[in-house]
Amino acid sequence: MKVVGFEFNNHLRLGMVEGDNVVDLQEADPKSPTELCEVLRQNNGNLSSLAHLAKRAPASAHRPLSAVKYALPVMTPGKIICLGLNYLDHVKEGPQRDNIPKFPSIFFRVLTSFVPHLTPLVRPRESIQLDYEAEMVAIVGKRAKHLTMDNALDCVVGYTCANEGSVREFQRHTTQWGMGKNFDRTGSIGPWMVSADELPKGGRGLKIMSRLNGKTMQSDNTDNMMFTLAETLVYLTKGMTLNPGDIILTGTPSGVGHARKPDPVWMKAGDVVEVEVEGIGILRNPIEDEK
Repeated sequence: MKVVGFEFNNHLRLGMVEGDNVVDLQEADPKSPTELCEVLRQNNGNLSSLAHLAKRAPASAHRPLSAVKYALPVMTPGKIICLGLNYLDHVKEGPQRDNIPKFPSIFFRVLTSFVPHLTPLVRPRESIQLDYEAEMVAIVGKRAKHLTMDNALDCVVGYTCANEGSVREFQRHTTQWGMGKNFDRTGSIGPWMVSADELPKGGRGLKIMSRLNGKTMQSDNTDNMMFTLAETLVYLTKGMTLNPGDIILTGTPSGVGHARKPDPVWMKAGDVVEVEVEGIGILRNPIEDEK
């Protein structure tokens, strides 16, 4: 099942992707939620209500994907949790190469730092150092606290892709990464959420890559995460409650722009960046300069 957020007639909608089309669920029931978070909260992470809506949707509800304006898969996440330094080769190409983490490196991003599929990423006026980072994203379907390795993945309702774009200059200003990770519209999430039942448990064994102007920059496999998704969920819920619609970015592989030799590669106006995760899809964004 692929669930997509989109805009139609200036209103946010929720849809089911079927091939090259999207089924507008508000056409089936105008009172149905227009946001995935609300569906998850109402149904404790169960997506069957969306499948039933899609089955009874009229023919007029079927729209070509090429004609819709994408929204974020989760439009109002309560928490955007990010995991840094989760692929060993990526650790070795950065400033922490001599400090291999013993625990997941957790930080947070704000919603205004992300845009949906096909919406431009913005290189800020303050720095040219806008870097790409391909990541698999897990979406929490139901409330979770004090998880164990046996039940951790039960709270995951689906997966999507992210480009966890970073302004490296500002990221390095202090030991805290928050500023460099939260410039407006520097990252993206999408294009849709693929339900967990359609992918390997924990998103294991999936090819993950980024491309800049068609050239492959990162290429790895989620099997090479230092901390699996289950381990990360167990660690997080020792201290915080996860709620429906929370999203977790699981780290990026090696090959990022700041580590390129002899010169770093930064995203710039006119570029097009793609993130692809096997079984999920391709997240694509052009780059423009801040006005």
